[in-house]
Amino acid sequence: MAVTKAPEDAYTARPFVPEGAGLAALREAAAGCRGCPLHENATQTVFGAGDEHARVMLVGEQPGDQEDRQGRPFVGPAGKLLDRALAEAGIDPGDAYVTNAVKHFKFTRAEPRKRRIHKAPSLREMTACGPWLAAELAVVEPELIVVLGATAGKALLGSSFRVGEVRGTVLEREIHGRPERLVPTVHPSSVLRAQDEDRRAAYEGLVADLKVAARALG
Repeated sequence: MAVTKAPEDAYTARPFVPEGAGLAALREAAAGCRGCPLHENATQTVFGAGDEHARVMLVGEQPGDQEDRQGRPFVGPAGKLLDRALAEAGIDPGDAYVTNAVKHFKFTRAEPRKRRIHKAPSLREMTACGPWLAAELAVVEPELIVVLGATAGKALLGSSFRVGEVRGTVLEREIHGRPERLVPTVHPSSVLRAQDEDRRAAYEGLVADLKVAARALG
């Protein structure tokens, strides 16, 4: 007799995504997502946040430690740096919609009760979470997507994506059945990880890419 796979073993969020739902209903449904095993260790689902009619959608990798605890995206140090860079580039952070390719925090611990260390999600986990991102795009219908880092790029543009090859350019691609314009750049956390002497240049590079996005929005 065939054994029915548990939802998390099927690696797809599709059964949990309500069709035609608005952001509030999507956020509520995502709280119960069991589309992959990442939900088992995370504190909670971290869904997107921001203006439902935002002209720009910012897509990052996954929630970090602070996001996992608070239940909102980009509330940690990387989020604060991103807000500063957006404002400097001429994009009001309050007018954006921010989300992640993966909605649960994936981490490892060196020892029990020690600090949780970020671990990059696999392509399988990104693909499993894809229906949530597709649903967000369908509701928000942004004029532009800013792709923050390699993981978000692979989730949206495929496994061959390399952020260094296309950062700061305007791409036109079909994403989840919709024609989209995208500007890839680095993830703000990579700026924070840069050595002190390199951090200013890394930050200025992020701002320069975001200025390309601002000009694309007109």
